[in-house]
Amino acid sequence: MDAVAIASWGLGILLALMTLLFIFRIVLTWYPQTDLNRFPFNLIAIPTEPFLAPSRKIVPPLGGVDITPIIWVGIFSLLREVLLGQQGLLRIMF
Repeated sequence: MDAVAIASWGLGILLALMTLLFIFRIVLTWYPQTDLNRFPFNLIAIPTEPFLAPSRKIVPPLGGVDITPIIWVGIFSLLREVLLGQQGLLRIMF
């Protein structure tokens, strides 16, 4: 395997993992009493909060529902498709 293949493989795993974490974060919003600072939940909150905190300043909650995790799932899914999809930039270039 060359360096580009390894990099695209690693990038694919990273983007998929972040998408999965944001999906878990969406599920956690259904349970507002959940303490995100406790052990199993902080594994989801710590990597996603740096993306969500600035986004919440731009996109306010709609009807009391925080939609920023949904936006980030879309962004990461789009990035994964544009870069690594069947017609993705990294596949076309290399």
